[in-house]
Amino acid sequence: MSRETDEFLIEKGLFLTAISSVIIIALIIVFIFWEGYPAILNVGFFNFIFGMDWSPSNGLYGVFPMIIGSLAITGLSLLMAVPLGVFCAIFMAEIAPGKMRKILRPTLQTLSGIPSVVYGFFGLIILVPFMRVQFGGTGFSMLTASIILTVMILPIIVSVSEDAIKSVPGEYKEASLALGATHWQTIKNVIFPAAIPGVITSIILGMGRAIGETLAIIMVAGNVVQIPTSILDPVRALTSNIAIEMGYATGTHYNALFATGIVLIFMILILLVIANYFHYKKKVTVGGGYL
Repeated sequence: MSRETDEFLIEKGLFLTAISSVIIIALIIVFIFWEGYPAILNVGFFNFIFGMDWSPSNGLYGVFPMIIGSLAITGLSLLMAVPLGVFCAIFMAEIAPGKMRKILRPTLQTLSGIPSVVYGFFGLIILVPFMRVQFGGTGFSMLTASIILTVMILPIIVSVSEDAIKSVPGEYKEASLALGATHWQTIKNVIFPAAIPGVITSIILGMGRAIGETLAIIMVAGNVVQIPTSILDPVRALTSNIAIEMGYATGTHYNALFATGIVLIFMILILLVIANYFHYKKKVTVGGGYL
């Protein structure tokens, strides 16, 4: 075959691969909507979204407490993971000696490869009893789940942020140092602002991992359907609700769990749109020279 034929086949093969991914995602979404829409139609949209009670045996299907629970766990975990991850990325990219990088990077890669059930067991055996002794209650709480999620999403934030910092052109750093700035001033005022779009990308990826996590959250969050008034209250996330009850659900209950998946999809889409808006806005600002 000629070179033109090879290029044509490779191009079409890559195109089909990309299209197949889109088609698979679209089919999954269509299936979830097909199974979940009857429950929303039967219960009512506002009753389902803003209902405060989830009791399938009594015909009550309100997911609002679980929406709040998912957002609270995700938000609290990001609140802890983002500063820690960004500072760690700055240290690894700009400050840490080569030997230390060789230790830290494989360690972070190992953390990202540990199954979520292992994190859940660690939280169940170590963290829950610690919380029970130190703060009272059962130990199963939003705070416990958020700490576990923080450890789980930390490798994503660190690795992507480090790549973003390293991708900043070296001329930026050299120009800053040549003007008399210290290394830390260069990091603070030049390198980090230029890397912010990539850092926001790492936060988006971490947020997606956090809001979609299921097994570890089931094991340490307490799974009580309520709006938390304290970080020490037990909560139930949307993903946990689906995993816990799907095995025995029938009829409207079965459809309501798929409807919960619809709500989860829309939540993720809204959060991604908001995060990408700030990502694009910051990228335009940096590109326009407002460092």
